[in-house]
Amino acid sequence: MSRTSRRVKRTYNLRPATVDTVRQLVEARVASTHDDIVERAVRDLARAFRDDLHTRIWAQAGQAPEFQAEMREIWEGLATDDRRAWEPDVAR
Repeated sequence: MSRTSRRVKRTYNLRPATVDTVRQLVEARVASTHDDIVERAVRDLARAFRDDLHTRIWAQAGQAPEFQAEMREIWEGLATDDRRAWEPDVAR
């Protein structure tokens, strides 16, 4: 989020230990303000949530016969060097 972005004032009830941790992180120069710490934490949590969601969606798709057939077709259409680049790293 850029510095020129509009800000919205919010009030949250946090445990004293959480407030202390935020203050310590700012003092350690992990971020320049308390707001920056909270924004980073929310952004990181949202990213982890999306990553987990995408992992579950891809795992579920991998079980679908149509998806498996399409992936086989794509795989077989790749050149040998391209397939090698996508294979798991086995003692190269």
